[in-house]
Amino acid sequence: RMVWQVQRKIARIYLAMRKCPQPVIALVQGAACGGGFSLALAADIRIAGESAKMNAAYIKIGLTGCDMGSSYFLPRLVGTSVASELLMTGRFIHAPRALAVNLVSEVVPDEALAAAAQSFVDDMLRTSPMGLRLTKDALNLSVDAASLEAAMAVEDRHQSLLALTEDMEEAGRAFFEKREPRYSDR
Repeated sequence: RMVWQVQRKIARIYLAMRKCPQPVIALVQGAACGGGFSLALAADIRIAGESAKMNAAYIKIGLTGCDMGSSYFLPRLVGTSVASELLMTGRFIHAPRALAVNLVSEVVPDEALAAAAQSFVDDMLRTSPMGLRLTKDALNLSVDAASLEAAMAVEDRHQSLLALTEDMEEAGRAFFEKREPRYSDR
């Protein structure tokens, strides 16, 4: 019973990462094994340092290769063939291959990880706060949508809501005035 309680307690971290409205950027340097691998998978954006190597270590210690959402996230990121390979063998995937199979957005020298993440953060900070939150929401809902129509219904709802905000009006003014928008999150 204690093992189940610990398992569920840790699982809440991964769920919280997906449910929080703020984007989560994972910077992977060196080895990310087991839970660390799953933390990277649960992030919205993953950037790998050149030294990065990741694996589903669970299977190497007598458990299944699927833990902490890895069976959910990994096939959606890289497809079932690569996911099956990694989850069933516990093999490491190194930074160059992680980039080639779309597991990470980019690979940079280890010492450039923070700067690479800052570039994404800066771009996100130039978007409307509500637009950014609803984009994450739509992505999370659409990855499991039953149909194109269901995904588009979420998009239609979000666009309609945002079209009524002061921030949308500010974005339009800023565009025509050739300046950065000043969002109020209203």
